[in-house]
Amino acid sequence: MKKRKWKYIYGPVPSWRLGSSLGIDPISGKGKICSFDCVYCQVGRTKKMTARRKNYVSVANIMNEINSLPKVSIDYITFAGAGEPTLAKNLDKMIIAIRNIRKEKIAVITNSSIIHLKEVRNALCLSDFVLLKMDACSESSLKEINRPVYGIKIKNIINGLIKFRAEFSKKLAIQVMFVDKNKDLAKDLAVLIKTVKPDEIQINTPLRPCAVTPLTKADIVKIKNEFVRICAHSGIKVISVYDSIEKKEVKPISSPQTIRRRGKPI
Repeated sequence: MKKRKWKYIYGPVPSWRLGSSLGIDPISGKGKICSFDCVYCQVGRTKKMTARRKNYVSVANIMNEINSLPKVSIDYITFAGAGEPTLAKNLDKMIIAIRNIRKEKIAVITNSSIIHLKEVRNALCLSDFVLLKMDACSESSLKEINRPVYGIKIKNIINGLIKFRAEFSKKLAIQVMFVDKNKDLAKDLAVLIKTVKPDEIQINTPLRPCAVTPLTKADIVKIKNEFVRICAHSGIKVISVYDSIEKKEVKPISSPQTIRRRGKPI
């Protein structure tokens, strides 16, 4: 029997945030297409910088692969991949089509760059769990850490996050990737993120090979404690990548496609 070649789905992967997560890449170009070129990205430099939404992959092509899935244990079907998933203009149609035939919860991991757009927030509201990036708290730190395409502004991101929280009633997490360049911004980021009122804040540092060195466990513990202090009595849960969170043992259906989207394991 000929082995299936997967183009748009990858994993499942063991995620400290999502359990067993099957990834869907709704961009799936030959290289990374994104609105950011983050200094820490585990899949390398962005090949095409854009904030323009369009249909990159058809819903039919995504569903063809979903319908061909072997029997695997999945907690979440997660839109992420080698680029920014909200650039897919048909993201909403993909979520609806998957929900019609699968029982698993649906998550979207986004860099928040175009969340100020109403149509993006509408698409995200169709999911069960949204994980939003927030690594910067000023225009200068956004340019230094995330290196956005021209036109992306920190004020639009912050306003979009606040609007989305008011519109989205399901689980919302904000993830912060800390490296040397922004570790001193922990207090300012905590104060800012608290105003968004997420259910959860995820403190991260790049533990897969990339262009920057991850922070130590001691650094992350210090940062997490700052977030806990500032968010005390707010009901916001704070977790970190170094917490003792048990990962599920899962085997990807396609290792090459998984590595292309997530980077090589250490």
